[in-house]
Amino acid sequence: MTIDLGGKVALVTGGSRGIGKAVAERLYGAGAHVAILGRDQGRAQEVATTLRGKGRSIAVRADVAVAREVEEAVALVEQELGPVDILVNNAGFTKDGVLVRMSEEDWDAVLDTNLKGAFNTMRVVTRTMMKRRWGRIINITSIVGLAGNRGQANYAASKAGLVGLTKAVAKELASRNVLVNAVAPGFIDTDLTRDLPEQARTALTDQIALGRLGTPGDVAGAVLFLASDLADYITGQVVVVDGGLVM
Repeated sequence: MTIDLGGKVALVTGGSRGIGKAVAERLYGAGAHVAILGRDQGRAQEVATTLRGKGRSIAVRADVAVAREVEEAVALVEQELGPVDILVNNAGFTKDGVLVRMSEEDWDAVLDTNLKGAFNTMRVVTRTMMKRRWGRIINITSIVGLAGNRGQANYAASKAGLVGLTKAVAKELASRNVLVNAVAPGFIDTDLTRDLPEQARTALTDQIALGRLGTPGDVAGAVLFLASDLADYITGQVVVVDGGLVM
């Protein structure tokens, strides 16, 4: 069965690289109009320009941690493409360090982007989703938010918080047919993991039942499913895409 998102408007935060870029490409390929939101307008525009097909694609600059910028960005998307039907909260970053050496600034920076950023975008787009009684929100969390990881207290807390946020908002919006789910990637082959020494990459792979790192496309496939009518009876769930790392 071919997934058809024709006419839907999708907003992907952190869509200029890695998982976010793959998600934007997959949603666009299914017929959606796609807005790519990021702090680097140039990089977002590069991705938007590469999307060629029936739909429209635009780049929007905003820092998701700043509510005012999110409000302005969503207003621009609505003006250019229409109300947002599908929101993918992918924006996030890490500032790793053991707890006793982690600064308050590093804690706040990660929580502000990874967790508060999702809150900011969800709060804005759900206004029109509720009125139209249709919407799909997919939050990109992480297996680190489910299992923890040494040296990533801030990142793990932000991703665990995103799971809780997903479930709470799913309960709030279910009566309006706005479905809220999360995808939890495991070790994904991105710029970060490509910089690892070969020994470290091998050690990661040895922990995975399928014997390989995931690809951004693996995660994008799960997002596409949750954004489609095939997932009409799924909300408040966390789909783990980790190749059998955590069972």
